[in-house]
Amino acid sequence: MGKRVCFLVAEHPFLDARIFKKEAKSLIKLGYSVTMIVPRKNGFLFDTDGGIFHDTFLHQTFHYEGIKIITYEHIHLEKRIKELYHHVRSGKFTHFKHPLTQLGMKEKADIYHAHEFVSLYAGIGIKRALAANGKQTKLIYDSHELEPDPLTSEAQNIQNVKKQMLTSMLSELDYVITVSESIKKWYGSIHPQLPIKVIYNSPPLATDYNPNKANKPELTLAFEGKLSKKRGNIRKLITLMEKCNQHFPMKVKIIGGGEHFEADYLKHLDPHIKNKITYTGWVSYEKIPEAMWDVDIGWIDLDAANSLNNRFAMPNKFFSYLNNGVPVIVNQCTDMENFLKTYDCGCAVKKRQAAAGDYVELLTHLASDRDKIRQMGQNGRNIMETVYSWGHMEKRLLSVYEQLVSNV
Repeated sequence: MGKRVCFLVAEHPFLDARIFKKEAKSLIKLGYSVTMIVPRKNGFLFDTDGGIFHDTFLHQTFHYEGIKIITYEHIHLEKRIKELYHHVRSGKFTHFKHPLTQLGMKEKADIYHAHEFVSLYAGIGIKRALAANGKQTKLIYDSHELEPDPLTSEAQNIQNVKKQMLTSMLSELDYVITVSESIKKWYGSIHPQLPIKVIYNSPPLATDYNPNKANKPELTLAFEGKLSKKRGNIRKLITLMEKCNQHFPMKVKIIGGGEHFEADYLKHLDPHIKNKITYTGWVSYEKIPEAMWDVDIGWIDLDAANSLNNRFAMPNKFFSYLNNGVPVIVNQCTDMENFLKTYDCGCAVKKRQAAAGDYVELLTHLASDRDKIRQMGQNGRNIMETVYSWGHMEKRLLSVYEQLVSNV
């Protein structure tokens, strides 16, 4: 079997850290030919920070860093989920008119690698169409998140349709890749015979990091990622910081933010609070280690009560902290909590929904034991070096592809 790979992308930016910078670049290095079919919005590609590429990447098809990029105009298919399920259930390919499917068919790749629920749908249509024309191909579902998430507020009838649709699509898959052990078990409970491998969202090993954490009178707590009305809780973070400062000196460093974050939040803060916040703005994937240099502890706070996906999550930022020798504090999210406990590289608050005061109690305890902070940070760095950095995950990715290529 050949080594022509086609990534199918329905929602993510084409320069997404997992999709482009890690998986696609690794496959190129390993000798595969990689094409990515990715969405535009209103005619333009979009960046990882939400910004629009108005002046670059304007051709429908182009090559970038050794990877062929094919683009199409994004279509919202989520509102047509019952129709999509009908197409899947039909067993045919003729109703799959989505441009992602149509463009994918033309590539005649050996392996298709879908990155979302909707792009998996497109992949099913591609696999059926090529098989009808005598071309046998393999299909991978790279499940970055748990979809459907049974704990969200999504209407129950839509949840049921998605679950039935997923069950049907899994039966036509060749491999599932996902991002946590709990999500792996969840898929395995639906389709026990399907091969599934966990490939964590870990970065390449940082070549330089600061092991001297917590060596200043004040601690620096970091939040890495997007801050918006839906993601991140800036009010909780500020309350946490104010309460901590009643017990010990602490600053906050925000690595990321959002398009309107500075105008909407920072600008209106009292000076005594604002002076304790360092805001980097969006930081490129390659420069995160530099931004982490003066960070003592990393903070992750997710609503694990109303989202099974959050409960099972192992996000980029989790491994980004550990990669740079930064211990992590989280609320009661199953997979992160288990990881921190196993490798003694952070602490968890025992609540699915944690309040600012819960974190204050934990941070005050840690502030009184700086050696513990340093040791947990070193433990995290060590386990990234030996087991979990992207260099190790790349070997897992290669094993998936080698198995599919050899299993003709």
